[in-house]
Amino acid sequence: MTTFPERLKSLHTQTSDRVALTLQFSNTDDLSLTVDQLLRGASSYARALTLANIQPGEVVVLILQHGEDLAYAFWGTILHGAIPSIMPFLTEKLSPERYRADLSALISVTQPAAIITYPEFEAEARGALQEGDSVREVIVTDKVEKNVGLDFDSLVGFQRKPEDIVILQHSSGTTGLQKGVALSHRAIFNQLDAYSKALKLNENDVVISWLPLYHDMGLIAGFIMPILSGIHLVLQSPFDWVRAPYKLMNAVTKYRGTLSWLPNFAYNFCAQKIRDRHLEGVDLSTWRAITNCSEPVRWESHNAFYEKFKNYGLKREALQTSYAMAENVFAVTQSPLGGEPAVLELDREAFMSERVAKPVSESNPTNSSMKMMSSGRPLENVNVKVLNESRNEVADRVVGEVALKSDCMLTGYYHREDATQQAFLDGWYLTGDYGFISDGEVFVSGRKKDMIIVGGKNVYPQDLESLSYEVAGVHAGRSVAFGIFDEEQGTEDVVIIAEVDTEDPAEQQKVADAIRLHVTKNSAIALRYVKVVDPKWILKTSSGKTARSANKEKFLKELN
Repeated sequence: MTTFPERLKSLHTQTSDRVALTLQFSNTDDLSLTVDQLLRGASSYARALTLANIQPGEVVVLILQHGEDLAYAFWGTILHGAIPSIMPFLTEKLSPERYRADLSALISVTQPAAIITYPEFEAEARGALQEGDSVREVIVTDKVEKNVGLDFDSLVGFQRKPEDIVILQHSSGTTGLQKGVALSHRAIFNQLDAYSKALKLNENDVVISWLPLYHDMGLIAGFIMPILSGIHLVLQSPFDWVRAPYKLMNAVTKYRGTLSWLPNFAYNFCAQKIRDRHLEGVDLSTWRAITNCSEPVRWESHNAFYEKFKNYGLKREALQTSYAMAENVFAVTQSPLGGEPAVLELDREAFMSERVAKPVSESNPTNSSMKMMSSGRPLENVNVKVLNESRNEVADRVVGEVALKSDCMLTGYYHREDATQQAFLDGWYLTGDYGFISDGEVFVSGRKKDMIIVGGKNVYPQDLESLSYEVAGVHAGRSVAFGIFDEEQGTEDVVIIAEVDTEDPAEQQKVADAIRLHVTKNSAIALRYVKVVDPKWILKTSSGKTARSANKEKFLKELN
């Protein structure tokens, strides 16, 4: 067992001149950093923390954008023995008021000793501080002395133990920046060891990623794992990717990328937004795994992605799946590489009303069917089971709450002992996700907290959203379902909001009528509200997931 600084020192000893990280930018040339250059830059930030009297074991919040400073500050904090926690940077897409409130909440709960940010953001960072806060220093990047040299013996991070906390991951949604997931050196290495085996990771692999580092998928799979494993990482800005998603394909071609991770919405986004003119000379044949992760995976999304890029060397077996969460460091499951993830064709009515994954009945062909794609099998160090509302384990193909146990679990929610205790039952972590197991494969269907209750019946918004995607004009990932309480009826009404490309009111009304008819016919749910809107109405979290509570709030404001 080892620690992050020890692994970094070992990599430097063995491969100091090897390129560890290539940063890509929209308006300048790629910047490649060797192991030696990366650690020398990190050493500058470690020294800045020493001069600021930040102690090992204290938390340092990083408010930095894609680039050298973020990479150096993260690894420098670790070499100093402090605990980095990356915060999303304020952009035009985030509400400034909400951002400041989240930052203040994070500071009050996490109690960091320092913030590292840019000079132009210093006033914003200080503005989030309140009297009595723990922050002693706001370190700005232009005051950090560069080229200080690399002296491993002077770095106090080497005094840290495997069981000590090494990083904090903070959730991204509309409800929980206060819950910092504390992870130890040991937990992360246990995850990396097991996940590397599942991926058949080797020294010739090249990871291509645009994922933000303030989420577990980007931080672990798209940053920590490749760097600590000694393989080349090519990293793009998420903002550059969303403006020009074809740049991911260009990077795979240029650097012969082998591994990438994408949230489900990105498969649809790439298939819809990338034009053939942007794909001249693209070769995706080196991609051996593009893993769908971070939200329920959809067969339709994989199929659309494959059909779009199959003529550019993409292999269908490269499209893989995973179920992951920060509380388990990252991956819980991974589909076996070399084949295609399992897909079940299920009786939609039985799944939605009985919460059982029944195969389509040949004797009752009138029942509509739905396809569900597996998120893979548990890693070798992870156990998974499914529980009913009484917290008893259920049989195969019965939907319930997914629970897991592993040797790579979080130490706890940082400074939130109450939340930590509530999250566990007899050593099993309660994920809050609904799903089922079939023949050892884990299928995930949605979040427990998103459930709608109509007349005593549980309704899962993901099911209704999936139905809406079957209506012409509604693209996958561009509708949201939620419930609003009806005081007169004493139960919840269901609302579906769908984005369409047309702004013609008559065409929008046609789509709305079609959604109402299709959902009612296939779910026995009577829709009270169907709202068809222009593109970009639906609010997303910073990770690209649909923010149901925020969309509900927006809808109610417009309703009133």
